[in-house]
Order: sequence, then C-alpha cells, then structure tokens
Amino acid sequence: MDPFDEGAGGLLKQPKSVWATAGASVVAFMGIGLVDPILPSIAQGLNATASQVSLLFTSYFLITAVAMLVTGFVSSRIGGKKTLLLGLALVVVFAGLAGTSGSVGELVGFRAGWGLGNALFVSTALAVIVGAAAGGSAAAILLYESALGLGMACGPLLGALLGDASWRYPFFGTAFLMAVGFLCITVFLKEQPKPARKTSLLDPLKALGHGGLASAAISAFFYNYTFFTVLAFTPFVLNMTPYKSGAVFFAWGVLLAVFSVIVAPRLQKRFGSLKVLGGSLVLLAADVLVLGYGSHTTAVVCTILSGAFIGVNNTVYTELALGVSDAPRPVASAGYNFVRWFAAAAAPFFAPKIEEWTDVHIPFVVAAVTAVAGAVVVVVRRKALIHEAEELEPRHAAEDGVTVFAN
Repeated sequence: MDPFDEGAGGLLKQPKSVWATAGASVVAFMGIGLVDPILPSIAQGLNATASQVSLLFTSYFLITAVAMLVTGFVSSRIGGKKTLLLGLALVVVFAGLAGTSGSVGELVGFRAGWGLGNALFVSTALAVIVGAAAGGSAAAILLYESALGLGMACGPLLGALLGDASWRYPFFGTAFLMAVGFLCITVFLKEQPKPARKTSLLDPLKALGHGGLASAAISAFFYNYTFFTVLAFTPFVLNMTPYKSGAVFFAWGVLLAVFSVIVAPRLQKRFGSLKVLGGSLVLLAADVLVLGYGSHTTAVVCTILSGAFIGVNNTVYTELALGVSDAPRPVASAGYNFVRWFAAAAAPFFAPKIEEWTDVHIPFVVAAVTAVAGAVVVVVRRKALIHEAEELEPRHAAEDGVTVFAN
C-alpha cells in the first residue's frame, strides 16, 4: 500500500497516544543534531579542543551501540510503555545535567547517559506507534519517518536558537521538552502487550552469523563513518555562528527527510534497492570529497546536499537489515545496529584527530574512502544481500514491531 494515497487510512486521524509518541520521537531525534551548531561555542565555553568536544558524539553513540543489545531484552520484559518512559526519564535527567556541566569531561559523561535513554526510547517508539495507530502500518511508518526527519531537521535549529544565548540552554530545552513528552505518554498511551518470546542479550550477536545481515552491518558501518564525519566534524570546518550553522543543518535535515520518506521508495521501485544504495554511496563519497577541498561556499552547499544521499541510504539500509536474514526482525535490527553505531562513535573522535595529524582536508578523504568501501561491500556481497531485499516494503518492518534506531 502506498501511504500517500487515500487508502492509507487517514494519516492525520490518529489517536492521542500516537501523536504523543510521535511528538516525543521528534524531540528524541532532535537530540542527535542538537549540539551541531554549538560545538564551537561549547569548545570556547569549556576551554576544550575540537577533538575533546567531538567526544559528545562518541560517548553518545558508543553507549547507543552497546544499548542495542539491551533494549530488546528490556522491552520484552517490562513492555513498550515502561521502556519508553524509562528512556524519556533518563534523557530528562542527563540532558538537564549536561546543561550544568563545568568541564568537557562531565558533559561527555552526561551525554553518554543521554544516549542510553535515547536508545531505549527510539528503539521502542515505532513498535508502539504501529500498535496504537489507526489506518494500518503504512500510515504508522510514514508518521514515524516524518517524526525522524522533522527531528533531524529541527535539532540543529533549536540548538542554534537557544545556543546563541548560551551553549547550556539547548540541553535545558531538550530536558523540558522530553519531560512534556513523558507526561503525554503517561496520560495518553495505554500499556502495550509484551512479546510472546523474551529476547536474550546474545540473540543479536548470534543473528550476525548470517552472511547477509553481517554484510549489511559492515557496509552500514563504513557508511556511518562518513555520515558522522559530516554531522560532527563539518561544524568546525564551516566555523559559522550558531544561527548560520543551524540554518545549514536545518536545510540538510529537510533534504534528509524528503529523500528518506518520499524519494528513496520511488528510486527503489524503479531501480532496485542495491543499485540505489551503491549509487548513492558513491555520490556521497564524491560530495564529501568536494566538501573537504572546496571553498567555504562550496562546503556549505555540499553539506546541505549530503542530506539527500544520507536520506536515501538510511531508508535502504533499514529495509536491508530487517529483511535480509531469517532472524526475527527485532533481533536482526539489534545486531545490525550494534555493529554500525560503533562507526558513529568512531568518526567524531578520529576526524579531528586526523586533522591534527595531517590537515583539514584528509578527514574528508577518509570519509569518502569509507563511503566507497560501503559501496564495494554492497557489490561484492550482492548475492548475500539480495535475499528478499528487492521485494521489501517498509510496512513489513512495522508488522514485527521494530525499528532501526534513527533509521
């Protein structure tokens, strides 16, 4: 079913519980890019280097990666609503504490706790939205993807607006919004039924024994290194005011949302998932290479344009990870995310280090190489990846009540 046609079941006619969860999801995804426009301000305010401040992403995503082994274990035992509330509560506490930090070490530590809460929340949100949504899973998927794109776009904007006064305010603002989300979910969301089978901590690792899933995870690992070089390192290269940097990454997020929700499915239908993914990865490599060597204006344009390729890649990788193996999709998702989010933790740490060891251009060369490496894995492992990949539709993932974190 096409979620954009009238048969999708009334996207806007959803219960209050769905809107409460979707609204909280927007804020959760905002937290990923929130610090982008204020990274230079944080470095100045805490007398920290670029590599030290970039650890805000490293700690966040390192905890997120490890938490992927835990989220299914937790939600299959305490249920979806309690898992959402636990995640939101952790974000409220640690985002608030982040705003009080007196050193970059404290901020990095609080950001790690924030990452744990966010992982618990977003890894459960789609299952809850699908369980409570009216109009079928296609409408629920579209609503969730829209929340993801809106959050990724608005995070840098909120960071810029609040961060222009003080780098501390975006953290306090996020804590407040997530507290509102906590109250809304408490009031409007009914408890979801627990899964029939409890997930063990080792199930996601066992699922990676499947060649197709392992190939998708490895390719996504390389891709995520490129993705988070753009997200975490580019703000230092652009060296703009919070407002200007926020505007750049807002435009980036808008392209990410449009290409993820609208363009990618149409390209997949016409050319096939693997061709689209391979081509998009190569184009992303070219884009970041030009970003690294171009003028300041060129760097701004390429940063925004990268959102289009990232949006396409996110959608295709999600479907591959959820359909390429015979493992239960919640388990396959956890194993896949466990691998790929380590790259999201690595890129913010290594990119500024590589600049210190060489020059400002080389981190983007490395990012281009990793994007091409992801495409090479897709080509070499095509037979392993093609199992059901071309026939997948996003609704299949929803029917198993699972999402891939941040797509």
